[in-house]
Amino acid sequence: MLALHAERQADMTVACVEVSLEEARGFGVMAVDAQGRVERFDEKPKQPIPMPGSTDRALASMGIYVLNTEFLYDELIRDARDRESERDFGHNIIPDAIARSRVYAYPFRDPETKEQGFWRDVGTVDAYWSANMELVDPNPELDLYDSTWPILTYQQQLPSAKFLAEAGHPQGTVSDSIVSGGCVVRSGRLSRSVLFSSVTVDAGSELEECVVFPGVTVGRDCRIRKAIIDVGCKIPDGAVIGEDPKDDARFHVTQGGVVLITPEMLGQRNPQFG
Repeated sequence: MLALHAERQADMTVACVEVSLEEARGFGVMAVDAQGRVERFDEKPKQPIPMPGSTDRALASMGIYVLNTEFLYDELIRDARDRESERDFGHNIIPDAIARSRVYAYPFRDPETKEQGFWRDVGTVDAYWSANMELVDPNPELDLYDSTWPILTYQQQLPSAKFLAEAGHPQGTVSDSIVSGGCVVRSGRLSRSVLFSSVTVDAGSELEECVVFPGVTVGRDCRIRKAIIDVGCKIPDGAVIGEDPKDDARFHVTQGGVVLITPEMLGQRNPQFG
């Protein structure tokens, strides 16, 4: 992307992916000429413009940009003087720059196979949940266990996940799930779930299609379906979540049916804010 930016002597280069016209309504959409120069940029358009050579696909901005330093300074100063500006790249900076600057689109493709690279927009709760559910598929497009493409990031040093059988409870089971270091699961059942670090699941509890953030404690005999549980939540014994819409009204439930649970919704203090 940097090489293409320099080769084209661009002022700004915008990384983009191909999406269906239906999906494009949720993105910034670019109309480009045959050389990839951006001629128009519409933020979340009702009628997206198809990409060249297609009638049902559009170029969507990934929100990744390369800009020349002085160009960026000038555009931010110009935008600051505009009292009607929303101070937004998609709504203001990019559309204003197109007519008088060299703005190009960079198609996000594998340089060898020419296939579109892996990218997910996780700007909504539903999208974030879906991206995590992909990870527990048998052969996900993004394979966290691919040694040829390591993900180099900070990881807290914790003991390995631990699974215990507690007397008086059925043997716990874990299927199609990712369980991080520091977790302790006692005679629980996990199905298609992602547990971040230091999560405790007490005996008799069942989690299905859940994304559980660090430091969460799930009490005994809980049933939780299709949920995202925020950092430090303490789910009380016997809680049933994700089964009864009336019961879930105290939480945030998305259009896709994902239940978002935060400490505040449980009447607890958020550990991130003391």
